[in-house]
Amino acid sequence: MAQIRADEITSLLRQEIENYERAIDVSETGSVISVGDGIARIHGLEKVMAGELIQFPHDVSGIAMNLEEDQVGAVLLGEYTHIREGDEVRRTSRIMSVPVGEAMVGRVVNALGEPIDGKGPIHTTTFNPVERLAPGVVDRQPVKEPLQTGIKAIDAMIPIGRGQRELVIGDRQTGKTALALDTIINQKGGDVICIYVAIGQKRSTVAQVVRTLEDFGAMEYSIVVAATASDPAPMQYIAPYCGCAMGEYFRDSGRHAVCIYDDLSKHAAAYREISLLLRRPPGREAFPGDVFFLHSRLLERAAKLNKENGGGSLTALPFIETQAGDISAYIPTNVISITDGQIYLQTDLFNSNIRPAIDVGLSVSRVGGNAQIKAMRQVAGTLRLDLAQYRNLAAFAQFGSDLDKASQAQLNRGRRLVEVLKQGQYQPLPVERQVAIIFAGTAGFLDDLPVERCRRFEQDLNAFIDNAHPSIWEQIREKKALDDTLRNELQSAIKEFKARFTSEDK
Repeated sequence: MAQIRADEITSLLRQEIENYERAIDVSETGSVISVGDGIARIHGLEKVMAGELIQFPHDVSGIAMNLEEDQVGAVLLGEYTHIREGDEVRRTSRIMSVPVGEAMVGRVVNALGEPIDGKGPIHTTTFNPVERLAPGVVDRQPVKEPLQTGIKAIDAMIPIGRGQRELVIGDRQTGKTALALDTIINQKGGDVICIYVAIGQKRSTVAQVVRTLEDFGAMEYSIVVAATASDPAPMQYIAPYCGCAMGEYFRDSGRHAVCIYDDLSKHAAAYREISLLLRRPPGREAFPGDVFFLHSRLLERAAKLNKENGGGSLTALPFIETQAGDISAYIPTNVISITDGQIYLQTDLFNSNIRPAIDVGLSVSRVGGNAQIKAMRQVAGTLRLDLAQYRNLAAFAQFGSDLDKASQAQLNRGRRLVEVLKQGQYQPLPVERQVAIIFAGTAGFLDDLPVERCRRFEQDLNAFIDNAHPSIWEQIREKKALDDTLRNELQSAIKEFKARFTSEDK
């Protein structure tokens, strides 16, 4: 019989004790106490971080939002119907991230970056965190490059620059999405990647948007992130941040991107739903106290980086839907105060067939002429003022009082300028054509034409310059400014065309 040696036993026990700590599974786990409405309450997970990704069974993930003494409140992403009370939950020790990169372009994805267009998996190894700090003041440079939307009224009076945040605000059915689609279509052949984030819209509407973009060949440089009305609130809440993370990839690699958030009213409503379910105290209009921070931390990420950081830019076009034109409600005023200007679309203008229905009086761009080419600044300098004076006079003239010559001339020109700024849907114009027609309007070439002939005049003028003076287009494109010779050339071309146009009328 083998002898039992005490020292051997002691050394064995010591080894076991030393290795005991290492053998324990250090991945921290917890268990689900209750689940419902896309919210799970979890016991355990003592060291979980706010905003951390946590793993549930059945490939469902969640985000830790409420860290309380005895439990953690988490929102569930994806198909959460299979989660049951008592299920085990694991920490991942990482903040939520989404796939980004070249492979995303041309695809339709959900709020987690997973493809939903039936075109197979997306092959990319790069991931960006969903929540990220915005670039600091030192890393930026002033907005000075134009982002051409192809819409005359915007490029002339409310210009948008690369790296700017311009709010598009208006009631439902006033042409907000149409404006976004025109802007995307106008980037064709350019160097801007477009990211369209649909929040809380019907699936049919999103399908229609994708179809339109495909028809115009715009999906080649676009990404569509869709969190539709049938998706749970957490997916709608996370969608704009995912779109922004995808745009930041292009911004940080020295390129240009534009993010369109359609729309942030539904985003705020989704966040309100989550907050109330997490039992966070409600504030004004039942929104939580941090609803301002919700949008400011998203929109601040749009920036024009300086040369040392690659000089890329991310432009943000957030949309807000107002109720009966009330721009002084809670969410609209919040977003107006965050952005660098707003484009206000008015129902009355839309219904009276002035489309795009932009209210020049209430719309503003806080970047102004810095975001325009010089040629546009030269011709559109007086346009805004002319239109504002026309609006005032038109309201006054309704009373039928006799007007003096100057006032009549102003009304006359105003009517023609309003007509010239009308534009059909999906017909964005290159900047040189905009310059030509606005020059014709502000220089008084349209004053003696019948108002209803102005649109026809514009179309025929473009065709005439295409055939007879194509060098004018090239010069405006290259010089980006109207010097005396080019101005005279443009003037004589318009005169020559106008003589033909009026003789045809006679």
